[in-house]
Amino acid sequence: FLGGHIVAAVEAENDPYEISKAADSHAAAKRQVCTQAVDYIHHDDTVFFDCGTTLPYLVDLLPDQIHITAICYAMNVADRLTRKPNVRLVMLGGLYHPASASFSGASGLEMLDQLVINVAFLSAAGVDARRGATCAHFHEAEIKKKAMSRARKNILLADSSKIGKLKPAFFSDMKSFDVVITENGMNDFD
Repeated sequence: FLGGHIVAAVEAENDPYEISKAADSHAAAKRQVCTQAVDYIHHDDTVFFDCGTTLPYLVDLLPDQIHITAICYAMNVADRLTRKPNVRLVMLGGLYHPASASFSGASGLEMLDQLVINVAFLSAAGVDARRGATCAHFHEAEIKKKAMSRARKNILLADSSKIGKLKPAFFSDMKSFDVVITENGMNDFD
């Protein structure tokens, strides 16, 4: 193979998560998930947007005329939010993690303590009925947990490729989500 290399499918599945590799994976399914989720955002809401490659699709679907306060900790999500004319953006800071293009640290968690969230949109790299929602990076789990504790409504957005998978960092049992949306609609994990 000229100019590259071929990797066995088994090896590719076990590679560590990197946002640049995940961005195009299951794009149509991620868009479909977000098409269903955008109806949960209302005028004057304070909305938490998690990191990952699904949430930018949700931001793109926001109508330009909607006024919200958006909270996020990921560069790819923040970049899209800055393009929305009526969005007030709260960016959680800290140490930058290139693999997920996100920030973590005490300052971001402390800022979350000062905020009240109407709806939190969470993403997961693994979703299992018994083991819960998991992510690939441990620094994300703390932020997800804190955002969920501050939110009135917690919504998990996960394309069906995540169902049945486990990643190392646990952040929530399934009953803590008010709604779970896949490209096939809402799922009940009770």
